[in-house]
Amino acid sequence: MGESGDEARDLPEDTVGLLAGLTTTRAIRRYRDEPVPQDVLRDILFAATRAPSGSNRQPFRFLVLTDGQHALRARRLIGDSARTLWAAKVEHDGYHRGSGTTAGSPKSRMAEVMQAYVDHLESVPVIVLPCLVRYRSPRPTEGGSIYPACQNLLLAARALGYGGVMTGFQRLAEPELRQVLDIPDNVLIAGTITLGKPAGGHGPVRRRPLGELVFADRWEHAPDWAVDPPGAAYTAAGPPSKE
Repeated sequence: MGESGDEARDLPEDTVGLLAGLTTTRAIRRYRDEPVPQDVLRDILFAATRAPSGSNRQPFRFLVLTDGQHALRARRLIGDSARTLWAAKVEHDGYHRGSGTTAGSPKSRMAEVMQAYVDHLESVPVIVLPCLVRYRSPRPTEGGSIYPACQNLLLAARALGYGGVMTGFQRLAEPELRQVLDIPDNVLIAGTITLGKPAGGHGPVRRRPLGELVFADRWEHAPDWAVDPPGAAYTAAGPPSKE
């Protein structure tokens, strides 16, 4: 891997380089019907635990749900919560209206993928609940001690030929999940991450142009160097830019 430390020499070979992984890690919601080997899970979770955290307290914990008795009950709870939350979003965001009724439109494709995802969520190869052990009262900045670990997890999955996506689909089931999985009250369930071997594939992600997202010296003032590399793919999703 090009590193000289003892720890780095023991890591598995990446399938992609670091920068390529950062710019091609897509949200994977379709998975092959095959388990994730335990040694792969170990390597993915090891990378997650290398993430930074406030004062290096390492308050992150990862509850991995595969095929155990409690895991299966938790999976069903998360699946039911996901379907309820997605149905509400479909109605609120009008996925069945406007361009959502046009076959092949970005809106209809997203709705189709998401519906299939939530319909089979409890059957995905692996579900991970990233958690934060609170040592003080909740505050807006506490996510800085758990979300970098979640990104490490997803990037490690990408590097090893797997993929995943982070959602908040556990939200409606949290009281039951705490009971089934013995999660203490002082632990924040920060999200739901699904993992598996992609049924499709990763590839260059599309984002707004760099000049719309990076400012220098003052707000909405793009520096001359904020230019995307050749071949960058774009999307107009997200908040509208100021014309």
